Amino acid sequence: MVKRLIACAFLVGCGTFEDPNVVLDLRIISMTATPPEQMVDVDLSKPLMPIDLLGQLAPAEVCGLIADPNFERNLRWTMTLCTLSAGRCDGTPTKLGSGLLSDPDLTTPEPRMCVTVQPDGNLLGTLLEALDGDTLHGLGGVDYGVSLQIGGETADPALDQFADKHLRVSPRIPADRAANNNPSLTGIQAVIDGGSPIPLPLGRCIDFQPPNLPLSVAPAQKVRLTPIEADGAREPYVVPTLDGKTRMFTESLKYQWVTTGGSLSKGSSGGPHDPFGNPAPLFTDWTAPKPADLAGPTDFSLWIVQRDERFGEAWYESCLHVEP
Repeated sequence: MVKRLIACAFLVGCGTFEDPNVVLDLRIISMTATPPEQMVDVDLSKPLMPIDLLGQLAPAEVCGLIADPNFERNLRWTMTLCTLSAGRCDGTPTKLGSGLLSDPDLTTPEPRMCVTVQPDGNLLGTLLEALDGDTLHGLGGVDYGVSLQIGGETADPALDQFADKHLRVSPRIPADRAANNNPSLTGIQAVIDGGSPIPLPLGRCIDFQPPNLPLSVAPAQKVRLTPIEADGAREPYVVPTLDGKTRMFTESLKYQWVTTGGSLSKGSSGGPHDPFGNPAPLFTDWTAPKPADLAGPTDFSLWIVQRDERFGEAWYESCLHVEP
């Protein structure tokens, strides 16, 4: 059952290209792992036995954020454990979980789609396979993946969507090296047409009920959205070098912005400093549709995905209400 009609401007027959920052159909928005990295203590004078490796690892939970705005339907999904080749899942996968996800846009409370990677023989085999192909012999860490396949409950599997989540196991070299944590925000600041900053309410459109309401704007108004990072969100970290020394870095954070309507000035913000040392801007501008493009009051979903450069990731959801 179709949830809403798609405006002609988004259709190929209208002579325009789809905006990649606007979600029109099934989309995997984000995948998170908690924790994204784990540390193991090693003694370089003797090999690390497999049983000792597994004994230092904890279970890792991997979850997916899905949007499917144009249909009311359940989604069938499968997640598998895998080795990585050229950044993509490869080799013989091991099934971690599968099932049916209730409609992610309309079901309350919001359904979770998660699996747990247990520190067992399957993970050990995956790590050893990855280590075998690592030219640094695990010095910088060993990466493995969780692959997600998802599609409509009765849809053709040829239309399924795929995504991979990277996780890392690293040796504690040097001794003060700490595992990466997922980044976080304290909130998102909204400025409507150059006005005073206000907090952007978080939550799915379906979850807003009086007296709690989403941010409301008029047609064609511009909203500047700026993430407010939590203290310590940009973690310092050290990495070993081949000459036996270490280097210290501070994470840069990137932001992905995705919506179901209106337009975004950019779908990605943040990142490393520019060549002159200036920090990358974090904000994006969302512009509401014009009156002619609205049939009446309309809610538009907004997703913000925060990523660091070591596979840490977090997502936030909001809603923008346009009142003609």
